[in-house]
Amino acid sequence: MKPFKVIIFLSILSIQSCRAQTNKINGVSFVASREAVNESHVTPVVKVNANYAAIMPFGFIKDLEHPEIVFNTDRQWFGETKTGAQQYIEELRKKHIKIMLKPQIWVWRGQFTGFIEMQNEADWKTLEDSYSKFILEYVKLAQDLKVDIFCIGTELEKFIENRPAYWFSLIEEIKIRYKGKLTYAANWDEFKRTPFWDKLNFIGVDAYFPVSDSKTPTVDACLEGLKVHKAIVYNISKKHNKPILFTEFGYRSVDYSGKEPWKSDRSMNQVNLEVQANTTQALFETFWKEDWFAGGFIWKWYHNHDNAGGENNSRFTPQNKPAEALIRKQYSFK
Repeated sequence: MKPFKVIIFLSILSIQSCRAQTNKINGVSFVASREAVNESHVTPVVKVNANYAAIMPFGFIKDLEHPEIVFNTDRQWFGETKTGAQQYIEELRKKHIKIMLKPQIWVWRGQFTGFIEMQNEADWKTLEDSYSKFILEYVKLAQDLKVDIFCIGTELEKFIENRPAYWFSLIEEIKIRYKGKLTYAANWDEFKRTPFWDKLNFIGVDAYFPVSDSKTPTVDACLEGLKVHKAIVYNISKKHNKPILFTEFGYRSVDYSGKEPWKSDRSMNQVNLEVQANTTQALFETFWKEDWFAGGFIWKWYHNHDNAGGENNSRFTPQNKPAEALIRKQYSFK
């Protein structure tokens, strides 16, 4: 190959590599709070170079076998309601932050939503009717506000497994009412079995991938631990010809957070800022460069930035921790 052709070829590769890093969804999961937000709450989102925020209103059910969802009540926090979601969206948009609207279910005492499962046909029908009312309320809000992405559900594997026909029908109903892009937030070990990816725009994954059993794995160890997950994620993307979107991602700043990253157990309280930074860096290095990867939403971001996270905090938020600087750097690739 002649020298000038080599230079051109390498330049093309360089451009392609840069493109793979750019135009990502660099998002934060903006936590619903008791109060309205204002510019002071949005400015830290801008400063971390985020271009998207996930807004998460909530519906509540009593237990895993209860079929009725309660939502938009005066007993909920402001940010968990439709009015609150709208106010958050409008305030974030003043700073040109795009939106994924992601209504979620909370089961009393924090039981895992993936285990919601009715015991008879009547209860299944009640749950379907209740979920449709809940989700379509927010579909209307998404369309009215021209929201960029709508997430149709979060970690509801047993509901989907038992009632696939309902979900296919629900997606068609949503498409009639909403003209933006759609995704579903599947748990990290659920997305391989989700049946309706071909009907959506993004394959949504809550990316709590286990990477190491060590207390403080190195970045290299985390990169090695992510290899098996990356292969599976890529194969699902290729199978459906759809981009991957991490509808949630993140690791706690606590010992052993790379072992079972989905755990929010408060008995795990030994603060470890290094492991959060290492796992986060490895996730960025593994996925953000790929052209089949759309981006993701860090879990999670509190509105009152100055009082969130910090060096004594063992929870998921990266705020005021070394991981925040990593996110700011990665999100600077626009």
